[in-house]
Amino acid sequence: MTTPRFFPALRVTIALQTAALLIQAITAGLLLSTPDGRMLHGASALAVAVTSLLHLGAAILVWRPGGGSARAILPAAMLLVFTLVQMVLGMAHMKALHVPIGVLMFGASVMQLVQIWSSPRPVAAVAA
Repeated sequence: MTTPRFFPALRVTIALQTAALLIQAITAGLLLSTPDGRMLHGASALAVAVTSLLHLGAAILVWRPGGGSARAILPAAMLLVFTLVQMVLGMAHMKALHVPIGVLMFGASVMQLVQIWSSPRPVAAVAA
């Protein structure tokens, strides 16, 4: 079996998204302790949104033109939806929901990262 086209892009985008979420958590701490924390947290939120969108795009490209499995699309879509929800909750200063969802997103991203990077040879979809 061959590696689906765009699979390396999926690996890169999930790694970038996980790194952006880690930076987002770091800037959340800076938000509480430094005057520039709000600006840094907002900038890293934009990075999370962009990497989430790229991750979803890569997952779709692995599936459709790449001939791979569609398994990565749902987690990528859910992370994008949660990113948008997080942005709304953050702007509304709803920390009681914003913080736990952020932790959940980081955990989900790490799980997706491990799943994608640990597959030694991704399975290409069989054409029916």
